[in-house]
Amino acid sequence: MAMKYIGIHTQKSRNNTRTLFLLILFPCLVIGLLYLFCFLFVAFLARDQYATQADMVDAVYFMFMEVAPYALTGVFLWFLIAYFANTSIIRNATGASPLERKENKRVYNLVENLCMSQGMKMPKINIIHDNSLNAFASGINQKSYTITLTEGAINRLDDEELEGVIAHELTHIRNNDVKLLIVSIVFVGIFTLIAQIGLQLLRTTGGRARGKDKGGAIVIVLIALVIAAIGYLFSSLMRFAISRKREYMADAGAAEMTKRPQALASALRKIALDPEVEAIKRKDVAQLFIENPKSHFGNPLSGLFATHPPIRKRIEILEQF
Repeated sequence: MAMKYIGIHTQKSRNNTRTLFLLILFPCLVIGLLYLFCFLFVAFLARDQYATQADMVDAVYFMFMEVAPYALTGVFLWFLIAYFANTSIIRNATGASPLERKENKRVYNLVENLCMSQGMKMPKINIIHDNSLNAFASGINQKSYTITLTEGAINRLDDEELEGVIAHELTHIRNNDVKLLIVSIVFVGIFTLIAQIGLQLLRTTGGRARGKDKGGAIVIVLIALVIAAIGYLFSSLMRFAISRKREYMADAGAAEMTKRPQALASALRKIALDPEVEAIKRKDVAQLFIENPKSHFGNPLSGLFATHPPIRKRIEILEQF
């Protein structure tokens, strides 16, 4: 079945809607999980203090109303910091550095020609000094939009293949995919941070607390970990579903932009053989790449947690374009 390319304005509109959906849904998820935490806290640790079930429900409500403003303020501040600092966070996580024009005029010419043909502003260009083959786009606005290429992709792909990869990443920028992904990554990162704090508290509490206090403290931390795990699961599923669709659209956009779908298919074949960038340890950052080696399709269930569609499927569709 041939791949149908959806127009730029339609895809931009869809991604803007999805971003808005995430921005609305995430606070709702946080509020729901916070209420669940309050309920489990009262049910496990304070149930004996209340004569009736109605009293217990009231206690849960008052605890929630007292804690919610602080929790939501903290999450909001964390989101703002992570959202606006994403460029430096990604650069540090990947070990990327700016690629100057004088260092590689070939890459600059390919990017410039594609941008001129599409009426796009030139993004920044970064390089990762790794012999693997991979690339990604990042940024939240014209000032921060960046295309990052590994040294292996630059040296081991011919001009047409490299042009296809660059066009794929430019399509991510043009379709507002990068902004959508940054939002989803930040949201998942919040729950990851909560889980890490919970695990650290569990270790500390287990070693210091004594007797009844120790048991109560451990229960609180375990409840927090369960809540963080639930939040991470739901937000991850949303992120993964969005990620998979965007890759097909970027492949189609690159084929339309270059008029050479076979060149991108050829590039993907080479990338599939060596996509692992040694510096990349974080799974959230790995999902930005044109091929995520940490995304596997071992069985139908694992497909739910994969950030990319199978690369062979992408190649098959491009060959039918």
